[in-house]
Amino acid sequence: MKILITGCNGQLGNEMQLLEKENPQHTYFNTDVAELDITDQQAIETFVNENQIDGIVNCAAYTAVDKAEDNEDLCTLLNAEAPAYLAAAIGKRGGWMIQISTDYVFDGTQHTPYTEDADTCPNSVYGKTKLVGELNVQKFCAQAMIIRTAWLYSTFGNNFVKTMIRLGKEKPELGVIFDQIGTPTYARDLAVAIFAAINQGIVPGIYHFSNEGVISWYDFTKAIHRIAGITTCHVRPLHTAEYPTPANRPHYSVLDKTKIKQTYHLEVPYWEESLAACIAKL
Repeated sequence: MKILITGCNGQLGNEMQLLEKENPQHTYFNTDVAELDITDQQAIETFVNENQIDGIVNCAAYTAVDKAEDNEDLCTLLNAEAPAYLAAAIGKRGGWMIQISTDYVFDGTQHTPYTEDADTCPNSVYGKTKLVGELNVQKFCAQAMIIRTAWLYSTFGNNFVKTMIRLGKEKPELGVIFDQIGTPTYARDLAVAIFAAINQGIVPGIYHFSNEGVISWYDFTKAIHRIAGITTCHVRPLHTAEYPTPANRPHYSVLDKTKIKQTYHLEVPYWEESLAACIAKL
């Protein structure tokens, strides 16, 4: 197949590129804004048709959650309208699309893991635009797979793991929120799941993916420091109210992964094992 990857310079896009070497049976078009502006509908149509693209993995998004509150137009363009353009272009060719979405489509008031059919209720600009993106992709592409993920990190770009390692080395004390509960996702593990779907055949619908287990940001930070060998920084727990941010964040956003595990016969790693693997590479 000929596969278009958007957002190739991001965390997931970089991990996809590494795994492409292990999946040489396909031809890949790795693009970021310099190669393909996904906010330009005509450019997308031309690219998809000229290169005879069979499927799209959209890793591109506006992910600055707090900045999104003041940049709703740009966030909407990248997270809602651009996925619609991609889905329409590939849909006309009868191709498939994988759209990466987020736990922020939920408000986080549940106390048990969210299944794919749980009611969505985003309470941030970022979450709202990502939800519209999901709906648009499903509207314009019959062979669409939505994968919601959470707390993404990797060896690439800026992310929570790398920030906590840096701050742990620089500061004698850190305050980290303990009353927001979820599950981290190592971007490489998500990329492995995406390739499983591509190679086994896209089964349209919504799926959830993160690593296994449940943890708070505070506990996650403690684990990051322990695995990275940082012993000089005291990490103390904070309530969300002690660390106000422009965007609301879900207090509980654990995702139920049963559907994707059963559909694609996946063995999902425990969060701490993946964290250790990532830190070893760093």
